[in-house]
Amino acid sequence: MKERNKIYQAKIVMLFIAFLLTSNFGIAQDEDTDKKPVRSPWTTNILIDNQTTIGPNAKTFDFTIHHRFGAIKEMSDLFGIYAASNIRLGINYGITKKISIGFGTEKYNKMQEFQGKYQIISQTRDGKIPVAVTYFGNVVIDARDKEVFGKNYEFSNRLSYFNQIIVSRKFTGKLSMQFAASYSHFNAVDSLWKNDYIGLMLGGRYKIVNKVSAIFEYCHPFAVNEAWEGQNEPLPNLGLGVEFGTSTHAFQVFAAQYDNIIAQKNYANNLNDMGDGGWRFGFNITARF
Repeated sequence: MKERNKIYQAKIVMLFIAFLLTSNFGIAQDEDTDKKPVRSPWTTNILIDNQTTIGPNAKTFDFTIHHRFGAIKEMSDLFGIYAASNIRLGINYGITKKISIGFGTEKYNKMQEFQGKYQIISQTRDGKIPVAVTYFGNVVIDARDKEVFGKNYEFSNRLSYFNQIIVSRKFTGKLSMQFAASYSHFNAVDSLWKNDYIGLMLGGRYKIVNKVSAIFEYCHPFAVNEAWEGQNEPLPNLGLGVEFGTSTHAFQVFAAQYDNIIAQKNYANNLNDMGDGGWRFGFNITARF
């Protein structure tokens, strides 16, 4: 009888120890889960004209079509839809879960863009890291005829650069916001423009229903040096749109002022005034594979 009691007590002790071990393992799993990045702070790696803090998953590609119609002015061209448009085709590859590279080609100025993105830190589910921080940069080659660059032509005249730090936060399951600061440089410009510009951007996404979100961006450029009389000063941009997203595709349709698509051209050379017929429709399509 005593032996049976001892066996019974031993079984209870073993069950209790097993319960503690599985409980601790479950807690450890929860703690590990809490330390992971927040789920889906953004639908895709672009918001409207700016990058978000996320990129392609490791060892995957995404392909993006950017399309900007003409100015929304007259019914004769269906409010810009039949007017001259700008297009960019781009592909990105996730080298790791934090690092991605990409290439794109644009229609207006035959811009050939080589870009990279590095996710410096990610917002965590436990809130200990409250924001995500990402660096985005590019080198762009203007592939137009060399006569465009004047008499003293050099290949370096074709080059321009863009550098941006993006800070974002997913506040709730519905709301994500981001702020970005950028620096644009052009090796060669004509007398109407400066070589260097700084830009600030505020953007966000709000989920209306599952897979459908409202998106917006506001971008404001600043010339590093004061413009002289008669020199162009770039105008700010406001973009308002709707985003439809799935696990493999994202479709964004919007109205905004930017039409150059390439980041440094948008920040440095935009002359489309949001208060004077500068609005135009656009869309982005992203496919992941």
